[in-house]
This record gives sequence, C-alpha cells and structure tokens, in this order.
Amino acid sequence: MITCGFIGFGLIGGSIARALKKNRDDIFILACDPSAETRRLALSQKTADAVLETPGPGFSSCDFVFLCAPVSFNDENLIRILPFLRKDCILTDVGSVKTPIYRLILSLGLTDRFIGGHPMAGSERVGYANSKASLLENAYYILAPAPDVPAQSVESFRSLVLSTGAIPLVISSERHDYVTAAVSHLPHIIAASLVNLVRDHDENGMMKAIAAGGFKDITRIASSSPVMWQQICLTNTVNISGLLQDYIDSLTAIKADLDGGDQEKLYRFFDGARLYRDSFIDANSGPIKKSYTIRVTIPDEAGSLAEVATLLAANGISIKNIGISHNREVEEGVLIIELYEEVSIDKAISLLEKRNFEVSRS
Repeated sequence: MITCGFIGFGLIGGSIARALKKNRDDIFILACDPSAETRRLALSQKTADAVLETPGPGFSSCDFVFLCAPVSFNDENLIRILPFLRKDCILTDVGSVKTPIYRLILSLGLTDRFIGGHPMAGSERVGYANSKASLLENAYYILAPAPDVPAQSVESFRSLVLSTGAIPLVISSERHDYVTAAVSHLPHIIAASLVNLVRDHDENGMMKAIAAGGFKDITRIASSSPVMWQQICLTNTVNISGLLQDYIDSLTAIKADLDGGDQEKLYRFFDGARLYRDSFIDANSGPIKKSYTIRVTIPDEAGSLAEVATLLAANGISIKNIGISHNREVEEGVLIIELYEEVSIDKAISLLEKRNFEVSRS
C-alpha cells in the first residue's frame, strides 16, 4: 500500500486524490485541511482514508507528501512535518512558480527528496467540493526534481502521476518558471492590460456594450483571481519582466510597421502568428483553461432561448454559462453557450442542427 499525504485538500489536492483513488487500488490517502466540512466530505466520499486538521506526526507513514495549501502556507507546513517524515518520503508541491519553494528546499538540505510539481489544469471554481478525478486527464503535469533526487525516485513519482491520467513532463525548475511565464503569466497581464485600456478609453460605455466575440475570447482570463496573480507576479518577477519587455519591443516594432504602412511586414506579422497558432496541439494540456463554446443563431421570437436550453438539458448536456451577443448585424439573436466538456460540443451541434438552428464553434 502506498500512502499519499495531502496538506491542503482543495480543488487541486482533492482532484489528484480522487484520480488516484479512481485508477488504483493500492493508495491510502491522508488529507490534512483546516476546514471541518472538507474533512467530512473527503471521508464520506471515500476520497480520503484518514484526515487531520493540522500537519504533524500523522505524516510519518507517508511515501509521498503533496503540499497543496496556498503558497504562503506551504513553507510553514513543510517545516512542521519535516521532523516526522521518513528519509525516503518524496516531497512535492502543486504551485505555478517554483523559485520560492526551491529556496526553502535548498536551505533545509532536501535536494535529494523534493520533486516540484505543477498540474497544468484548473477551474474558476475552487475548493474540495469542486474537485473531480477527470480534472487532470490529458493535462501536462510538470515534474521539476531538485538536483540530487535519485532517478529511481523521479520514476516512482512519474509513475504515480501517470496513474492520475495526466501527462508527466520532466524539466528543471528554472525552465518551468520561464515557460509558464511565457504561456500563462504574461498572457494574464496582457489580457488585464487590454481590458483596462478599453475601460480607460470607454467614455460613454459604447466599447463595453459592443465588446463581444474576439475581444471577450482573448480577455476571458482577465476574470481570474487578482490576489493569485498579484502573488505570481511577485514570485516570478524576473521571468515575467524580461518577457514583458520583449513583448513591449515587439509592439513597438509592429507600431512602426503600422505607422509606415509596410504591407509586407504587416502580412508576415499576422501570417507568422497564424501558422504557429494553428500548430498548437488541440488538447486540455496547457496552463490556461480551455473554453468549450458554441454560438447559436436563434430567431427573435418568444421561446427560442428556452427551446435551446431545454433541448440540451433533455439530452444530458450541462450548460456552464449562457449569454446573448448584442453585437450583431442581423435581426436574429446569437446565443453564446459554454459547455463543461469538449465531447459535448459535437453532440450539442448535432442536436441543434437537427432542429434547424444555425450553430458554429466559437
């Protein structure tokens, strides 16, 4: 039996534990969380075999310990359990920035037993109640071993991650922080900056009123937690700042091409982006949560919206969010429907088209 201890049993910790329980029968889960309701649910749903309110001696039997509390608490929790851990216990975390935790690992002399982890999946919903075993399926799970971790230990943890349905990818902690700065951290800054730009230039609310389609798609991530992104920026500052400067330089260059009317450079700018973007793997494996959305044209008459919603619900398709685009040049309305899973898109399109609705992927 393999014992996995979790300190912090929220969305990510709970989802990892659920996946392990679902896919293996040799896992014992110890869940530590200050919330009595979380502990009660974890036991009643059989996600956890034992629970603790605070970190302590109970972790002495663990083969793996996942630090899943907010980053500001992980250091304290690690120090609290360290005296009780076996020498061969593998330590890991789930944070999106590795530099801070690695400083602590180095200072504590734990470079032979710490493997940084970053499951690149998530949800706008938080807490154990919203965790699910499928959250990690086909998502990259970054493994960033400290320099002295034996290869056998890395392989052991890699095997554990594989059993969650995730795709383990081993890289250095430095490379991890640089890559995530480029594909996750910087895009959040850009999205927030663009939203703020429009807000500051929107004198009479017209921009907000017609903001739809492309603008809402590329700025969707600006709705993320400001506290979380504040902390990420303060912990991965060097990487984000360097890439932000490169981005500013690229904007300056394209501004010069725009002002100069350079047709060839403008074409290469857009075409190069198109080609690279089209080469991306279409899978739920990146750090920015994918949106599964369709657009449905409906006639401007009573009951149309209800018909669409009822049709999907009657066929077992859950709607995550639904809205109406007010930016249209025809009389019919356009529903923007966000679904929970990619597999629901084809089914929804088929059902709606059979009822003669005009449907497109968003």
